[in-house]
Amino acid sequence: MCRNITELRGLEPPATADEVQAAARQFVRKISGLRRPPATADAAFETAVAEVATSVQRLLDALPARRQPPSTVPPLRRPEVRARADG
Repeated sequence: MCRNITELRGLEPPATADEVQAAARQFVRKISGLRRPPATADAAFETAVAEVATSVQRLLDALPARRQPPSTVPPLRRPEVRARADG
């Protein structure tokens, strides 16, 4: 698994739309090999991110509750990352 994608299932409070979107973007970046897509591929890239995010949210909604929370904290829940994102 890509080291930048953290588990979102079992978070308390549940994963936010921003966390799902960030994970989807990292996944699409990883499989496409593109950090920033060229202008000619931007629409396809963003469509893929949206489709992956929708699928991830549907999956998270359908899975049973976890017995234990994930061992890692998603980046958007870390204060230093939130400060950069909000700033």
